Amino acid sequence: MVALQNKLAKMIPPLRDDLKALAKEVADKKISEVTVAQAYGGMRGVKAMICDTSVVYPEKGLVIRGIPIMELRDRYPEEIFYLLCTGELPDKAGLKALQKELANRSRIPKYVWDVLEAMPKNSHPMAMLNTGILVMQRESEFKKAYDKGMKKTDYWKPTLEDALNLLAKLPGLAAGVYRLRFKKGKRIPYKKDLDWGANYARMLGIEDKTGVFTKLIRLYLVLHCDHEGGNVSANTCHTVGSALSDAYYSVSAGLNGLAGPLHGLANQECLAWVLDTMKKFNGVPTNTQIEKYTWDTLNSGKVIPGYGHAVLRVTDPRYSSFLAFGKEYLPDSEVFQTVARVYDVVPEVLKKHGKAKNPWPNVDAGSGALLYHFGLTEFPYYTVLFSVSRAMGMLSQLILNRAAGTAITRPKSVSTQWVKENIK
Repeated sequence: MVALQNKLAKMIPPLRDDLKALAKEVADKKISEVTVAQAYGGMRGVKAMICDTSVVYPEKGLVIRGIPIMELRDRYPEEIFYLLCTGELPDKAGLKALQKELANRSRIPKYVWDVLEAMPKNSHPMAMLNTGILVMQRESEFKKAYDKGMKKTDYWKPTLEDALNLLAKLPGLAAGVYRLRFKKGKRIPYKKDLDWGANYARMLGIEDKTGVFTKLIRLYLVLHCDHEGGNVSANTCHTVGSALSDAYYSVSAGLNGLAGPLHGLANQECLAWVLDTMKKFNGVPTNTQIEKYTWDTLNSGKVIPGYGHAVLRVTDPRYSSFLAFGKEYLPDSEVFQTVARVYDVVPEVLKKHGKAKNPWPNVDAGSGALLYHFGLTEFPYYTVLFSVSRAMGMLSQLILNRAAGTAITRPKSVSTQWVKENIK
C-alpha cells in the first residue's frame, strides 16, 4: 500500500489545483446540449460528468488512462488498478508491494459467512455478493475517520484504505459465494504467495492443471475493469459516493445496477444463444446454418445477443482479446469454435437486416463461452466475475473523486407537463 499511497499523495495536490484552475477558466463553456429524446431516452450521449480513468471511443474501443485495452491484456489486474488510480503502470517493486498488501487484507470476517449461509439456498449469486459487501460496511475506515472529523482534502486517504480492503476481499467473497450457492464444497483459503487473479481462479475450485484457466481469469479481470463513468454500475457508484457514502455502500449500489439484464447479465444471454444454436444443429453449426438461425432469431422479433454497442462502431477490442485467447488455447473447444463462426456470419446478416447501428460484437459475445469450456457452467454466476473486475474501476473513480472534492450529484429534473408547455 505504501507505494500506491505515496504515489497518490504526490499526485493529488497538483491534480486538485489543476482541476480547480480548469473548472474556473472554462466554467461557462458548454460541453453538451440535451434533446427531449435524450431526456426520455436515459440521457444517452449527454456529456454531463467527468471520468479520467477510461474513455470509450467509437472507433477504438476502451482506452485506460491513454492506453488501448488490447495493449494491457497481458498485464496483471493489480497493475490495472494501479494504472486506473495513478495514470501510470507500477514498476516491479510497486506491483509486488500492492500484491502483498492485498494478500494481507484478504481475510473475510466470519460474520459475513454467517449472513450468507442464512440466506435462502436459491438466492441469486449477485444478491449474495452484494449482501456480503454491504454487511462489511461496519469495517469502513472512511466512516470511522469521518465520524472523528477530518479535513476534506484528506477524504481520499481512508477511501483508499476502504478500496484496498474491499478489493482484497472480493476474490475470496466471490469464490465463497460460488462454492456455497452451487454446493461445491468447503471454501478455499487465499494463498498469499499467489497474485490476486490467480487466487480467485484457485478459490473457485475449477480444475486447472495447465494454468490456462488462471490466465483466462486474469484476462477477464483486466478486460472488464472499467468502462467510462456513465454506465449504470459506475454511474450509480459515483452518485452514491458523491453523498460521501463509503466504498461499501457505493460499490454495493453500483453492483446492484450491474445485476440488471441490460448491463452485467448480457454475457449469459449471449452464451445461451450460442448453446441453443449448437443444440439445434447437433454440434458446431456450419456458416450456412448459423446464417439461417440468425435470420430466424431476427425475424421472430428478437436481437442477436452480444452484437451491437451503445458507443462502439467497430468490433469491441475486448472481444478480439477473448477471440485471440480462444484461438491460442482452446482451438478444439466446440463452444469456442461456434463463437468464432458466429463472428464470421452475424455481422454480415445484421448489415443486410439494416436495423443495427453497430453490427459488430461486444465483449459479452465471447466471454461466457470460454468460462463454459472450463466447466464454469452456472450462468447466474457470470455477473459475479464481472463484478470483481468492475470494482477496480468503481473504486479508482471513487478515490479520485474524493481527492478532487467532486460535488454531490444533483441533476435537475422536469415534468412531462413542463415539456408539453415549454418545448415547441
